[in-house]
Amino acid sequence: MKYSSTEAYLDLLDELSGDPNVSDHTVSLLMGYVRSIYRSDLQNSYSEPMLWIGMYIALASLCCIFAMVADLFHGLRSRKLWFPCKYFTIDAVSLTVISVAMKLPVDLSGSMPGDVDQAAKLGSMAFMCTMMANFLPCLATMNNNELLTNIIALCVLVVTLVVNVCIQMQTGVVSYKEAAHVVQAVAKSYKLESMGVNKHRNTIIAAVYVTLLLLLLLIHVCSSLAILKSKQIIESKYQQGHAAASKEVTQSTGRLLSVEKLHKHVSNYWIMAGSGNPQFIITCSATTTASGVICALTTILHTLTMSWTISAMLGKDYDSDYKWSTLVILIVQFFGVTLGTIAPISRCFATLSFKVSIKSISNHNKVFKVETYWTQKLYDWKHGNIRYPSRSRKLIKQVINTSKNLLFNICIELQMGVVVVCKMIALIPFFVMKCVLYCLHCWKWLLYTVLSSSGERIENIEQRQYVLQLENEMELAQRTLEGLLKSMNRLIRKGVKKQPNNLLNLIQEKCTSSFQGVKKFDNGCYIPSLLVKVEYKDCWSLPVVTLTTIAITLPNVEKAEVKKLVKSVREGLEYVTLVEENLNASDDYVIVRKGAETLWQEVDVCDKWLGEKLQDIASQVNTTSCQMDRTRQIVQMLLEKAKIKLKEGAKSMDIGGTNDDSKLMSACAYSMCRITRTILDEKESQKELFIELSSRIADIMAACLTNLPQVIAMKCHTSAIEKREACVQAAAQLLGETTEIINTVQGRYSLDMNLDDLPFIDKWRDYYAP
Repeated sequence: MKYSSTEAYLDLLDELSGDPNVSDHTVSLLMGYVRSIYRSDLQNSYSEPMLWIGMYIALASLCCIFAMVADLFHGLRSRKLWFPCKYFTIDAVSLTVISVAMKLPVDLSGSMPGDVDQAAKLGSMAFMCTMMANFLPCLATMNNNELLTNIIALCVLVVTLVVNVCIQMQTGVVSYKEAAHVVQAVAKSYKLESMGVNKHRNTIIAAVYVTLLLLLLLIHVCSSLAILKSKQIIESKYQQGHAAASKEVTQSTGRLLSVEKLHKHVSNYWIMAGSGNPQFIITCSATTTASGVICALTTILHTLTMSWTISAMLGKDYDSDYKWSTLVILIVQFFGVTLGTIAPISRCFATLSFKVSIKSISNHNKVFKVETYWTQKLYDWKHGNIRYPSRSRKLIKQVINTSKNLLFNICIELQMGVVVVCKMIALIPFFVMKCVLYCLHCWKWLLYTVLSSSGERIENIEQRQYVLQLENEMELAQRTLEGLLKSMNRLIRKGVKKQPNNLLNLIQEKCTSSFQGVKKFDNGCYIPSLLVKVEYKDCWSLPVVTLTTIAITLPNVEKAEVKKLVKSVREGLEYVTLVEENLNASDDYVIVRKGAETLWQEVDVCDKWLGEKLQDIASQVNTTSCQMDRTRQIVQMLLEKAKIKLKEGAKSMDIGGTNDDSKLMSACAYSMCRITRTILDEKESQKELFIELSSRIADIMAACLTNLPQVIAMKCHTSAIEKREACVQAAAQLLGETTEIINTVQGRYSLDMNLDDLPFIDKWRDYYAP
């Protein structure tokens, strides 16, 4: 460890002590400063890692910037120019990263002697304002518990930041560069203005940022209270729309839901999910608009600060413990402030999604009108009952009740005050927007006069009933409604490009009328040699996997045909599993489905069936036999392997008791026994058997996929308001992927089964039973 200043000072004292003109008293006085200089050297050695801590701060800032930029790209890609929060949200991870990025303004004791150091500290505060304006809409994606937890955590972070900055303003850490302090200490009468130093500029800027941070924090708390009530209002209207949409798709006996009806059904829920999106609702509020204006003000102020610091940056005027990393932090966070301003400013104009009329303008100008959903939650808490201990005194109850009412009255007044202030701030972009719209209206009028057109936009009144609005006075614009439907159609077209062509070809080429393969794959005959009978709920995927296992074991079939079948089954099982997950959700079905999934992974990836290599089974065939005998040998060997596995499963259950693994093995083995026994009762060559197996596989999957419309309709609805948009998007993409399949299977469905029985393969077999 080096103490260069201490050693140099001691050398100087040695020289002075040998000088006869310097008294011993003077030398002894100077010796008293050795300890201070030593401590300074020691502190400098401790501060050496601060450079890397500064780089760590810059890295944390970059993470926040990347998340904000990702939200920008997500908004542009989904054509939502109000930029919903998907990546940059409030949670434990993001708050931790933000707290690291805010290390400079929170640092109480670290000296910031240079202009660049001072600007970096102020820049971090501007960056915090920008981040708070960015993640405001994400509050609407949280449930009540998450909202409470994250708001409290945010309050702790912001209040800590504000208090620390206020302390630094008092202690002089946030003021002006150290050189000016030294000059003023040496020559108190010297005017710092002659050095180009503004004594109060940084302090004033810091005070402005502190005010903006506190206002943004109040906006977040205010918005959270409004979100709680807004979700209840939207939920009530959604339930009404859900009831109306459900009536439209009520299926009559013997009739499947057509693609056209399904498309309309998805579009109804798409409109409800889009217009009732909690993020969209909070984005259109006055608080979000106000946060956008504050963010713009922050950017302007920080840009001015950067312009004042350019000469200091070029002159490398940084001398803090963070060294040159303060310059990196300053530049990185400046880019963050600049890029982070795009989304909040864009959200200021989210009200363009609604019709602009004299009535809407009049309502917008009523800044002192506070809607009930802003304060209703506080009123509910105020009038809520408090559970007192049974022996509490009346006086204590009165004091507590009076205190509670007083507290909530203050909160209600504060809430109303914040809303009014936000509405007044929101008038700034509103009037700008009105001027722009007026100019556009005049331009359109001129074009209409010159190029008169008889074509008029036809408003879709029927689907407008599914628009969910927080305020009835604010009506969604027709262009916004059309934009929602266009976005759905884009997603459906995207799904069409991803349709499972191999599965579609298999169904079109191999599927029989009314799906006779569902009946033929298991003739239900008794197998005398089986000592064990396994009771389980048969699912769609298990016979498909079993039949595919037999098909790919046949040796004298072209590899291209086998590969084609495997690809088709691989695609088909994705949708079959989807049907089972939604319509066969009881525990009995789930166990068998999981067994089928595990078995398919083994067959598809490892080329094994319950641990037995399929190639080994095929290699044991007597090649001198005729083709029919070789086929029977393979099927017979699979039957014998299945019997062995069935006995092993029964034995493990006898020894260790019933468990899921033994159940799954027994179910898979029993399925193989039944299907191979059925095949042995028939007389097919290898080529004919492969074709027949392919046909049965196609029939089973096609019969299962007749339930796809019901699955898509189910996926449109979910009880969680935060997940509705994602669910409808999944339903729309699924509709696009399976439109051709639905049309194909419905074209071959000619039965009069009860539609409630369609999801269950055993009901199909009961229907086919004589």
